[in-house]
Amino acid sequence: MNQPTDDSKRRRFTRVPVSMLIQYRFDNLEDFLSEYSVDMSLGGMFIRTDDIRDEGSLVYIQFYLRDGAKLIEGLAKVVWVNRADPTQGNKLPPGMGIEFVNFDEESMALINQIVDRNLSRHQPEE
Repeated sequence: MNQPTDDSKRRRFTRVPVSMLIQYRFDNLEDFLSEYSVDMSLGGMFIRTDDIRDEGSLVYIQFYLRDGAKLIEGLAKVVWVNRADPTQGNKLPPGMGIEFVNFDEESMALINQIVDRNLSRHQPEE
């Protein structure tokens, strides 16, 4: 397991909890797999799955906004994995952290909207 630490200084982007159905496929798969995201940032997301791939694997992902009107799609890379290990007391479910590699401007603008909307929902009121 090569999971990042909780050190917020290490992260380039703030993560927000986002549960969305994500469809994805790897180069060696013809069909899309479907799993749920756990969180998202402007740089990537964590996908909950037992079908974990090696770090460095390229993955094509796509997902729709809740209204189903806009498709977000692009190329991502597996940058860390979290395997199921009940003896380690992992806080995250098994899955993969992926980094957004190649998304068009419209998709990145929509990702930015999702992150901003969820960030404002999860910030404590002052």
